[in-house]
Amino acid sequence: MDILPFFKKIVKEHQRDLVANDSVYNAKFNYAINEIKTSRYTWYNFIVLNLFEQFHRVVNIYFVVLLILQYIPQISSLNPTTTLIPIVFVLAITAIKDAVDDFRRHRSDHSVNNRISHILRNGQLVEEKWMNIKVGDIIKLENNNHVTADILLLSSSEEHNLVYIETAELDGETNLKVRQALPNTGDMNDDLRKLSNFKGAVKCETPNNHLHKFTGNLYWGEEAFPLDNEKILLRGCTLRNTEWCFGLVLFAGPDTKLMQNTGKSIMKKTSMEKLMNKLVWLIFAFLLLLAIITAIGNSIWESSTGESFQVYLPWEGFASSAAMSGFLSFWSYIIILNTVVPISLYVSVEFIRLGQSLFINWDQKMYYEKKDLPAVYRTTALNEELGQIEYVFSDKTGTLTQNVMEFNKCTVAGKRYGDVFDEDGNAYTSKVDLSYNMYAQEGFQFYDSRLVNAIKNHDENCEEFFRLISICHTVMPDETSDGNLVYQAQSPDEGALVAAARNFGFVFKSRTFDTITIVEMGEAVEYKVLAILDFDNVRKRMSVIVQDPKGKITLYCKGADTVIYERLDAHSDEDMKKITEEHLEAFACDGLRTLCLAKKHLDEDAYNVWKEAHDEANTALEDRDDRLSAVYEEIERDMILLGATAVEDKLQDGVPETIANLAKANIKIWVLTGDKQETAVNIGYSCNMLTDEMKNVFIISGFSSEEVEAKISAAMHEIHASERSNFSTNLHDDDVQFINHTSSEENGQSVSILSGSTDQYGLVINGQSLVYALANDLELKFLELASLCKAVICCRVTPLQKAKVVQLVKCNKKAVTLAIGDGANDVSMIKAAHIGVGISGEEGTQAVLSSDFALGQFRFLERLLLVHGRWSYVRMSKFFGYFFYKNFAFTLVHFWYGFFNGLTAQSAYDDWFVTLYNIAYTSTPIFVLAILDQDLDDDFSVRFPKLYLPGQKNELFNVKIFFVSLFRGILTSLVLFFIPYGAFSTGMASNGMDMTDYHTVSMVISTCLIIVVSLQAALDTSFWTPINHFFIWGSIGIYFVFTFAMHSDGLFQLVPSQFPFVGVSRNAFTHAALWLTLLLVVMICILPVVAIRFAYAVCWPTYAQKILQIQLRERKKEKKMRIKSPDNFANNLKQRFQTKFKIKRRTSRPKSGYAFSHQHGFGDLITSGRMSMRRKNQPPGSDNRTSEIATVSGSPAIESTDQPVMTETYKKINID
Repeated sequence: MDILPFFKKIVKEHQRDLVANDSVYNAKFNYAINEIKTSRYTWYNFIVLNLFEQFHRVVNIYFVVLLILQYIPQISSLNPTTTLIPIVFVLAITAIKDAVDDFRRHRSDHSVNNRISHILRNGQLVEEKWMNIKVGDIIKLENNNHVTADILLLSSSEEHNLVYIETAELDGETNLKVRQALPNTGDMNDDLRKLSNFKGAVKCETPNNHLHKFTGNLYWGEEAFPLDNEKILLRGCTLRNTEWCFGLVLFAGPDTKLMQNTGKSIMKKTSMEKLMNKLVWLIFAFLLLLAIITAIGNSIWESSTGESFQVYLPWEGFASSAAMSGFLSFWSYIIILNTVVPISLYVSVEFIRLGQSLFINWDQKMYYEKKDLPAVYRTTALNEELGQIEYVFSDKTGTLTQNVMEFNKCTVAGKRYGDVFDEDGNAYTSKVDLSYNMYAQEGFQFYDSRLVNAIKNHDENCEEFFRLISICHTVMPDETSDGNLVYQAQSPDEGALVAAARNFGFVFKSRTFDTITIVEMGEAVEYKVLAILDFDNVRKRMSVIVQDPKGKITLYCKGADTVIYERLDAHSDEDMKKITEEHLEAFACDGLRTLCLAKKHLDEDAYNVWKEAHDEANTALEDRDDRLSAVYEEIERDMILLGATAVEDKLQDGVPETIANLAKANIKIWVLTGDKQETAVNIGYSCNMLTDEMKNVFIISGFSSEEVEAKISAAMHEIHASERSNFSTNLHDDDVQFINHTSSEENGQSVSILSGSTDQYGLVINGQSLVYALANDLELKFLELASLCKAVICCRVTPLQKAKVVQLVKCNKKAVTLAIGDGANDVSMIKAAHIGVGISGEEGTQAVLSSDFALGQFRFLERLLLVHGRWSYVRMSKFFGYFFYKNFAFTLVHFWYGFFNGLTAQSAYDDWFVTLYNIAYTSTPIFVLAILDQDLDDDFSVRFPKLYLPGQKNELFNVKIFFVSLFRGILTSLVLFFIPYGAFSTGMASNGMDMTDYHTVSMVISTCLIIVVSLQAALDTSFWTPINHFFIWGSIGIYFVFTFAMHSDGLFQLVPSQFPFVGVSRNAFTHAALWLTLLLVVMICILPVVAIRFAYAVCWPTYAQKILQIQLRERKKEKKMRIKSPDNFANNLKQRFQTKFKIKRRTSRPKSGYAFSHQHGFGDLITSGRMSMRRKNQPPGSDNRTSEIATVSGSPAIESTDQPVMTETYKKINID
């Protein structure tokens, strides 16, 4: 390993050039090895790099400069240790926290880099760590192995050298994909000798982030073979249902497409922290202004008055003139006034964030019991940012959905099946009896027995319906060694439908390239497959032409309702079509993915004519795809409608409610998914992101920059035209519309919010169009359109495109962004956003490891933002405002006192008071407030999401609030100094003792200051607990205890020079004048604040104060109910915590939500005979493959096991 890898010369690569099994040749190019690194630090650069990052905080530089100045005795009147210890402590705490975070990343990297793979060396397979694999190596993968690097597939155990892979960590899709090796390399099989002698040369593209594209050539012998993405296995994929395969490493480690799509780790800072850095400059400018004033004033005083004291108070040798005295006074005041920005502020912030983060971890309402997953903070630096989110960027698969597909309802010949209520409104209480079917799975849940009865009674329509489902698909069956039937489904929908047909008695058993065997109600029937008309994103349908044992030829077709209805026979039953359409409307309103089924009987002569046209088109050298589409159109018409299916792509619990509530909080949610457009749009409707109330949902799909720009311009023109129309209409409307935000929880109380009626729009754009939309000349126009839309869905996007979309909003909207996902394909956007949230889902842990917060379910995001985020923002706003106030009040007393001591930088306080003021006397009350305070309880924070708006607008702490704190601090400091000074400037105590000495006045000022700032902390506290009482009133007690101790005779006798205020407290606190002065100062400082806050609460209440009144009234009612009727109170309390969100269902449906593949399915492989269910060199009937158990949701396999029935959310689908 290189000790200093950053000294390596980086050479730009123009073409990847490698030779298999030739490490000497490949070493010339210095290609990256397979070791990955996601951490930021190493053992040798941690201290330097971490300090460099920490000193990006201006305040840290500020304190280091002050520390250096304090070591100059000529200008410093303070002990430098008081600054050295805090700055070292702050830097150390931050460094330790960063080290722990980075250690986790190192541990993750170590775990991945030390995985074991099998590599071909000297004709033998040897075990090797992933990190040591190099470009040009040949490796062996086995079933369920993670793909080690980006490799060229050479051969596999499957017939025709096919492999099945799952790409969930790359694009979020869990359905299987097929890759196939070149026939020439596939002939090597698993012969290690041939593989060792393989010297093929590859010239291909350089490392890039294009997941769905690869260009290159293999040169072997005298031939050149073109390579494309169908022959490449990418790192991040998982090998499924394939015993073994061999591959040639093309890209390793950081050069792999997975790592190329992973953004760099950056040090995230909150908006408040950035504002703090700016305010430090303002404070420093203010400090310079005060120091300049005091320097000028000191020079004037020394020249006019100080010279008169030269006899008994001569100047020091280094201060030979009034000008030099003023210069030294400038630096002295820089030091003595530095507490306007105390180092304890940053120490407190670190611990406050830690405390807030621990409460996130401990929140039982964000605990996901099914998987034993609590909410976890992975960084403590971003808590208050959670209360300022404006944009949420979410993945779909595994984040919004469960990756579970379920057959939910269907309509057959105009009859609807699958409802959970009968015609009288009574709920079905038990599942249907499937005991007649030996293949029925125990976990299958269906409650409408009418469908089972129809099948048992041999209803022709129902039989034909499920016969179509069991035949018309490209699912691949297999049997494990124990006889379990396993399905390999390219689309999760197909897996769910075929499994449903199997449960109702039509079991897809086996297939060859030209036959398919179905077990129909216990009887095996073999159909001859004459043709498969595969589906794609344009056709939106697929058809299978089969011949039954009696010789009857039938075309079975399934597809989107729009395309099927267009191709029905003109003489079809109109009543059935209308009823079916109504059922489709109802299914779509339930958020189900619908699919229409139709058939057509063909006579043999007509089929033969069509077959000739099909064969001719299929062998055409030019325009083959267009000619095939025309041939397909010719036969897919005049069909008879059978019915429709409805499959549920199960959302995670609470997703629609969460999205609806976040939208009320003015949080815009964009879905960025690698899934297909139809699937993404359907989920958008299911989540209520897209609604029928929207005036239009714009679909941006173009193949050139000009086409995309034209569609964006057209959409913007429509929106602006609508706005002008609405504005013109509103000019004639003199009424002001109000919308009352009222719910059952509010007990009749309403909060009025002014609202105008505006049209709502949605936007859907695919990844190909997004390439052009994110170009420099078009990105701002695209962003403007997206900002005008209520919901934005980007589909078929790559991980890097996700990050670019986040960056676009982050940089141009100046808004706080949050990205949430569960897979490796979400890592780049999680890192790009201000805050990244990882879902502990089905796609690995890379998203969680790269995130700032980890949750078990998407629904917990609502509580994370509206409760913990809002509380953290409100608390930190109070903390910063209070801290600046109390420190300006404390520090500026020095400034006013300077005008009475010749501006010589003499401290107005005892040195020990200065040291303990921010550490012991005033830190704990605000520290506890910043961790525990709640202006409203968590229930109301969720019920009234508009409470979140002040954080987005940064209303509670900004430059204006800072100057208000500054102004209040100045006024308080004036009162603190001049009233005690005036009260004690002349006179004596009742015992005849002098009260006008410096020590007594300093004692009075200190006492008044502690009481005033403690009472101010009490005024800022909204949520009182015993802990608040203890620390607020306890801090006053600690002040008196410490003061008497510091002024005691014992400490003075031990170290006389360090405790000059001996006996002052005992003497001062016996004077009635001190207590009267204290009362006067407190009244002047506190009563105006109370009066102003009361006036604002009565005359101009904030939204939060209005909700607080509702909360108080509810609590009073609850208290009365508790007294009058405990049982009734318990029932009402239970009702209060039930879900209150009523999601309005759609009244009309979008286009079919069936998830069509964006590319061709397995049809071509099946009909060509290149796909077989037996492995090479394996006798028929034998099978030693590892069984796979998976859900219907697009998992690679669905298998029968005798397991107990699981919960509805995670039940297994058994296939035998």
